[in-house]
Amino acid sequence: MRPFLEKLPAIPGASWSLLNRRLEEGIPFEWHHHPEYELTLTLNSQGQRFVGDHVGEYGDGDLVLVGANLPHTWASRTRPDPAHPHVALVMWFRHEWAQVLGEGFAELRPIAGLLARAEAGLAFSPQAAARARPMIEALFEAELAERFLALVRVLLVLAGDDGAAPLAGTVAARDLDSTDRERIDRVLLHIHRHYAAGIANEDLAGIAALSPSGLHRLFRRHMRTSISDYVMRLRIGEACARLSSGDQPIGHVAEAVGYRALANFNRQFKALRGMTPRAYRALFRG
Repeated sequence: MRPFLEKLPAIPGASWSLLNRRLEEGIPFEWHHHPEYELTLTLNSQGQRFVGDHVGEYGDGDLVLVGANLPHTWASRTRPDPAHPHVALVMWFRHEWAQVLGEGFAELRPIAGLLARAEAGLAFSPQAAARARPMIEALFEAELAERFLALVRVLLVLAGDDGAAPLAGTVAARDLDSTDRERIDRVLLHIHRHYAAGIANEDLAGIAALSPSGLHRLFRRHMRTSISDYVMRLRIGEACARLSSGDQPIGHVAEAVGYRALANFNRQFKALRGMTPRAYRALFRG
């Protein structure tokens, strides 16, 4: 199992990092976090993204900014053009990096507002993503100084996107010690891999090497919600992705995301989304 805390590549002479990730076999589920903000443009790939308790569909041109230490991953299903790889153009920078820009240059203060909005993750509107896409692609071919300026220009464009949508419903605590961080990391990884199946709190407590009550306190402190509510958000998030993108019967959707009783699925879906699954699906029908 990979470490939950990801160590990012350093680029000599640069104040931030980037990676042109090209994967023939697909983007794997690798649940992780890091102290840097992450801006990711995903190309020639379709699947699901997980950001905190958010589960959503992504496609070609998806552009997301993930906050510092917010757990996340992408997991691909397919690629539109089988002749080319899945591509993730990833940029990482620390909060202090952007803070210096905002404090030193009044013209760049909108970037600070963007980072505040991104604490729980932001998915940018198709219009803003389309505008930023060629800028980001060109950025990866530029020299160090021009690359820095290009990233600043991209962030300013995104700061003006009023259609950017927040992702996670909760933001994790930042003050866990290393032992508790490792425990919660193991629990979150297990939940995200198995939330559609039955997950017993006793099993999660064993993974965390804690009593059930100790795990309950740690999880609520870290995720600011209960385990059951966290799992519910994951299940309903995947259900939304299935309802919006296919014609699978609602009962089959409920079962696929972990609900054995359709009535319970309908009740929790309406509580979280404010409408029934059928009404939600109707929003995506012409």
